[in-house]
Amino acid sequence: MKMFAELGVSARETPYEVAQDSQVVITMLPSSSHVMDVYTGRDGLLRGENAIRPALFIDSSTIDPQTTRKISFAVSNCNLKEKRDNWEKPVMLDAPVSGGVLAAEASTLTFMVGGPEDAYLAARPILQSMGRTSIYCGGSGNGSAAKICNNLAMAVSMLGTSEALALGQSLGISARTLTEVLNTSSGRCWSSDAYNPVPGVMKGVPSSRDYNGGFASKLMAKDLYLSAASAEEVGHKSPLISKAQEIYKKMCEEGHETKDFSCVFRHFYNGKDEVITLSAELKHESILYRIKQS
Repeated sequence: MKMFAELGVSARETPYEVAQDSQVVITMLPSSSHVMDVYTGRDGLLRGENAIRPALFIDSSTIDPQTTRKISFAVSNCNLKEKRDNWEKPVMLDAPVSGGVLAAEASTLTFMVGGPEDAYLAARPILQSMGRTSIYCGGSGNGSAAKICNNLAMAVSMLGTSEALALGQSLGISARTLTEVLNTSSGRCWSSDAYNPVPGVMKGVPSSRDYNGGFASKLMAKDLYLSAASAEEVGHKSPLISKAQEIYKKMCEEGHETKDFSCVFRHFYNGKDEVITLSAELKHESILYRIKQS
């Protein structure tokens, strides 16, 4: 807060004070307990008030759909201090994001949104200022449900990509070459072509900076816990959730909880950094050029 205040951004001491001076409030917090506290805690956004100023709350946290629906219900039970447009009651949207730190910095996030559709349409210009894509997923909690399903797929694909690349190294194929194969074949995925886990293969991703500055392994472990809890609640068999959860839990226990989740390549599969000399790289490009020419 001190840093932003020094830059001229208006700051407040508590969520309650933020709500007193805001028409729209956006939250993005680590876990369900944090969101509950910020909204319904002693100095929370709602603070037991019957009448509040914000007409729209957008929560972009990755939490379980059940908590999202509880908070949405609490918001809808409040009244507005000042009626705006046709809104009689304040509204909450769950709008978690995908894209990670890189997309946040480039304003190319994807928002998956749950809640009343008219509120989504009203909020879309705000979302588009932070992201490239927003997808309406249906009623309250559906955005949260979409996010935990997306992160399940992301975790499993990262494990599969890391396992394949580490196996390739053991079989004598360089990670750079195998990545080229994957990205031009049926194995292509975001983990291989946009967020490669092998240090030295791709610039500008966490693996190129010792797995710092990305999506922490402890957050992936948390999201997999949410997926597991939701699957259990609806009686859905999900063996890959269990295995991915086991791996990321182990990563955290071994001290890698703050490293980007792609560090499984190094710390679980014992993959090696890609080391390539300039002459080898030029030779590689020359071979590719001759192939294309022929």
